[in-house]
Amino acid sequence: MAHVVTGEDFAPDTAALAAVIFGVTAFAVAQGLTYPLISLVLEHRNVSPSLIGLNAGCFAAGLAVATFAVTWLSRKVRGDRLIVAGLVGCAVSLSTFATFDTFWVWCIARFFLGFFVSLIFMLSEAWLNTACPDRLRGRVSGLYGAGMCGGFAAGPLVIPIFGTEQGFAFALLAVYVACVAFLTIILTRRARTLPEQAASGALFKFVRSAPMLICMVVAFAFADIAAISTMPVYFVRLGYSEAFAAISVTVLALPTALAQPLVGWLLDTTSRFGVAICSGLLAGLSFIAIPFLQSQAAILVMFGIMGAASFSLYTCALTILGERYAGDRLVAGSAAFALAYAVGSAAGSSSVGAVMDVYSPSAGPIAAGCVVLAFTAALVASVLRDRLRRRS
Repeated sequence: MAHVVTGEDFAPDTAALAAVIFGVTAFAVAQGLTYPLISLVLEHRNVSPSLIGLNAGCFAAGLAVATFAVTWLSRKVRGDRLIVAGLVGCAVSLSTFATFDTFWVWCIARFFLGFFVSLIFMLSEAWLNTACPDRLRGRVSGLYGAGMCGGFAAGPLVIPIFGTEQGFAFALLAVYVACVAFLTIILTRRARTLPEQAASGALFKFVRSAPMLICMVVAFAFADIAAISTMPVYFVRLGYSEAFAAISVTVLALPTALAQPLVGWLLDTTSRFGVAICSGLLAGLSFIAIPFLQSQAAILVMFGIMGAASFSLYTCALTILGERYAGDRLVAGSAAFALAYAVGSAAGSSSVGAVMDVYSPSAGPIAAGCVVLAFTAALVASVLRDRLRRRS
């Protein structure tokens, strides 16, 4: 049986890290394609933004359910095998989108897609922090984030090629994810570490012990899903082409992927909470600026800044998680992150879509920016309160 290397400093488990990054990249490609593609397909079928948000909320519900199932599943099945099972489940769910056209079938498939990617999400995070020493944690988290964002960027590029009316994009993605599952099986055989099992009841204990980290992940999820789910609809309603709406998601993710290694270096060399606060502030202001920009180039530049800043919140949270926790508490923390992501993403897709329905398309990004700034203010207050408590 594989063993975990202990100690403050050790050689990173490169096979495990490669498996984790490949797996999360596949998850990101799936999410990066399905969020804008499903939104655009349903918009083309004259489905209201509220129902589009509901469909996206099914994905978030799957994320949430998986967080409560991971404790039982990790005791029955080894963590690396659960990651492979999650990839296979994603491939099957994506095949469903390519086969059926019924809205409610898509809701069910979206739920199971969320469930399986949540397993990948939670176990990959825990394994990542187990497989690398703290001296490299920020940079490894940055590479992990770069892989995820690269996947987000690559996914929407399929839309201009295959369009939104056929199921080819979903079918192609299902094949790709299945191939990643096979590669992951090969890499896990060379790994020296394994994801830890989740302890019973540890999820809620972690939520109570780390509210700042939960706040950061909720803010990231809200901004991320608001951007990739509702903003394509925002652009189409303002008269932009579907190709521009899809490319905007790629532009959102590509600079984010390039920025994460730099963010990781900053996390290893400066204040980790300071980086998080600056990221939240920049993400919120970027959302608010979007409706006031007329040039397509300026909008895309602002989208890139928004993506890099909002995703940096997650990179910060993941790095601090590995710094402060170990063993089964890493799995509990990863599960809490997945639950926080589910809450934030459900709120981001449904509330911003509802605001666009009730008021105007431009109200959507402004509302999203205000919410992210409110989360950032709460994070600042929490950090200041923690410092005052330490001084007293």
